[in-house]
Amino acid sequence: MTVQDKLQRRGPRRLLALDGGGVRGVLTIEVLAEIERMLQQALGRDDSFTLAEYFDYIGGTSTGAIIATCLSLGMRVARIRELYHECARQMLVRSGIRHRFQYKYVATYLDTLLERELGRETTLGSDRLQTLLLLVLRNASTDSAWPLSNNPLAKYNSGEAGTSNLTLPLWQLVRASCAAPTYFPPEVIKSDGQQFVFVDGGVTVYNNPAFLLFLMATVEPYRLCWPASRDAMLLVSVGTGHTPSANENLRPQEMNLLFNAASVPSALISSAMQEQDFLCRTFGECLVGDEVDSEVGTMRGARGPIPAKLFTYLRYNADLSRAGLDRLGLTDIDPRTVQPLDAVEHLDHLQRIGRRVATQVKLPDFGGFVT
Repeated sequence: MTVQDKLQRRGPRRLLALDGGGVRGVLTIEVLAEIERMLQQALGRDDSFTLAEYFDYIGGTSTGAIIATCLSLGMRVARIRELYHECARQMLVRSGIRHRFQYKYVATYLDTLLERELGRETTLGSDRLQTLLLLVLRNASTDSAWPLSNNPLAKYNSGEAGTSNLTLPLWQLVRASCAAPTYFPPEVIKSDGQQFVFVDGGVTVYNNPAFLLFLMATVEPYRLCWPASRDAMLLVSVGTGHTPSANENLRPQEMNLLFNAASVPSALISSAMQEQDFLCRTFGECLVGDEVDSEVGTMRGARGPIPAKLFTYLRYNADLSRAGLDRLGLTDIDPRTVQPLDAVEHLDHLQRIGRRVATQVKLPDFGGFVT
């Protein structure tokens, strides 16, 4: 199928949103593998079936942008798994002393990998993409979030603004979405004669892009205007694990500049992720998802500010704390080994966690969206 086919297709709309989280994307991949297997069987398809055939719009941030793009290009999940397991260690090559205080890893291999797998000449508007695709970046030059999509109707894609984002190199946009500050150098992209410096989309409120994806599919200025109701739209959201780090012994005097420099960015990203999830559960009919917090619970069956729910919502994620791993029956995994974004030495543990989360994938939750 092509993007035009997706735009012209009738029937319920199916959206997939993928969080950022570095090599913890391995966790996401295992959940997607089970969704692919389940849908392939339910639809009576053979091993050529891909999630691009099922979902209409796929969005991702950072590592989620890599996976989302690969899916939109029609890759099987098994191939994406191979890429992560084969290339994760090679992508994390330490930078030299000259750049050590700017970023931990050089981006040479990541650049080469993305060019090879996505195609150096492939643009955001390429007809190789089989679904609508959303990539979340942060434009450091303009100090703003840049959610870019290949929606041909959008203002900055249609040509009416005098330029089109559809001509931008796809691999470079994905690379920009992965340019996590302190981990990788930023990515410089030229657009309409201007040069912009981009960093990881996770450094916005959209590290979890689920509610943003819903808005871009329904809000009038984006010009898709897909119908919104619990029967007309399915939104599947997959996380890379959240890492609560409660410290009951924390003392006020410990909260110095170094403490805040290390903890505040991750705290803001975690809060933003939770807010996107909470918004989806408030305005959508949540069928799958762990507790948001101890007060609101899972929001399953709970009312929001409007009487009718706007979509059906499924959220798959893992709590990577000690208590969370114990609930998954993974008492042998040390949470400290799987929480870092660059936990390349523990991909096998992340894969095990992902497979435990994947047991939550059930065909009845997909309901009337499996046709």
